[in-house]
Amino acid sequence: MIYTCNQTLQLQRAYANNVTLKPDLNTLEDLKNSGWAPLSVKKEIAKNVVMRVRQKLPIIKGFIGYDDSVLPQLTNALIAGHDIIFLGERGQGKTKLARGLVELLDEWMPIVKGSEINDSPYNPVSKYATQLVNELKEKTPIDWVHRSKRFGEKLATPDTSVSDLIGEVDPVKVAEGRYLSDELTLHFGLIPRTNRGIFAINEIPDLSERIQVSLFNILEERDLQIRGFNVRLPLDIFLVASANPEDYTNRGRIVTPLKDRFGSQIRTHYPKDIALETSIILAESSQPLVSEPIVKVPSFITEIIATISQLARLSPHVSQQSGVSVRMSITNYENVVANSVRRSLANDELTAVPRISDLQSLLPSTTGKIEIESFDEDESDTIIEKLLRSAVHSVYKATVPPENLGLIISEFDGGKVFVTSSELSSKSYITSLSEFSSLKALSETLCDANPDDAEIASAAELILEGLYLAKRLNRDSSGDGSVFRIRDVASGNSRKL
Repeated sequence: MIYTCNQTLQLQRAYANNVTLKPDLNTLEDLKNSGWAPLSVKKEIAKNVVMRVRQKLPIIKGFIGYDDSVLPQLTNALIAGHDIIFLGERGQGKTKLARGLVELLDEWMPIVKGSEINDSPYNPVSKYATQLVNELKEKTPIDWVHRSKRFGEKLATPDTSVSDLIGEVDPVKVAEGRYLSDELTLHFGLIPRTNRGIFAINEIPDLSERIQVSLFNILEERDLQIRGFNVRLPLDIFLVASANPEDYTNRGRIVTPLKDRFGSQIRTHYPKDIALETSIILAESSQPLVSEPIVKVPSFITEIIATISQLARLSPHVSQQSGVSVRMSITNYENVVANSVRRSLANDELTAVPRISDLQSLLPSTTGKIEIESFDEDESDTIIEKLLRSAVHSVYKATVPPENLGLIISEFDGGKVFVTSSELSSKSYITSLSEFSSLKALSETLCDANPDDAEIASAAELILEGLYLAKRLNRDSSGDGSVFRIRDVASGNSRKL
């Protein structure tokens, strides 16, 4: 879409008018006198994209890790006026991207009052609106539609019909006495009702090929036909679709002529590193639905949860074709926090701080979000446990300085043990740490200034678990509790009390 100098000036004038225009004009005459200039939905979006680029504002807010990949491609497609397919595995924000495009529309849009398909007062296309404008002319009543109402969405399913998307003859209107040949007997589908707006089809390969063919005219000729009616409505639609690469060979595919009609295919992706995954977790996760206790989450806990997802995306035991959703990271974080809150409530503590032992609570939020490449269902928990241990070990090595670890290990001489559990109070940890001064000192250095008992207990667990994974201590586990003891170098077993 190339704009001439005159068209560019028109876009600028339209922007100057539309963003300040308030919906207090009631007739076509009022609208014309205001100087409001009509734009197609794609030109309207392109105008607002240009404004955001010039002002160094994000095209769509709330996305982390897409600044150098997805968003520049999206900006190009919007300026070019392309219909778009977002292609990517589950949990990569495809639907959120499509919904975020609504913010690129002008806040208010005038329509012919009573129109089912958002007819423009300047250029009505439906029979109802055309007749009304021809009859009342300048006195045609207008209404205003907020941009939030200019977005339509349909999850593609095998039972989706042409009438759902395009329209059908309304038997009620026929029963009222209208002729089948009368265009006013039509009941418009979801796409016409989103005229002059954005329509999104999620998981478009799941549409049957017959339904996909029905979209050809909308994408290319910009009109539609309903059954035997010679109805040609020049719709003004910005069409967005999403698809998972897995669907091309599994549940369905996008037929080639339809895929060819989309202007741009934009590939989404998962966070490329742990730092980005951590940022997304903190931005998207929900806080516990309780006012007390106060929740404090150590940075190493968040990093461990992010690392689990990152490792799962590299694991040969996890289906990479299905993908590992970012939603897994978010729900894992929420479950671990919730477990710490439950413990704090049970122990009448004012602060809830997640520990390594709380990570066992992420199993319910992990098993349903990854597909294990194994026929043995029992192996699923084993693989998740391995991912968890690898993540803890990785973060431990990056977080805990190696100095003074020998002093901590020596404190276990004489048969001393340290008991941990996701149910034990923070106070019980502090009592145990009174016999492990080096462990307590190192734990405090991993916390922020003036740490409370719960923060120190969490840091102590990270050190103990890391020493076990580094084969410097032994750990005996039973239920939700663990006992850490000195490692017998000669036999490789823990010394007996």
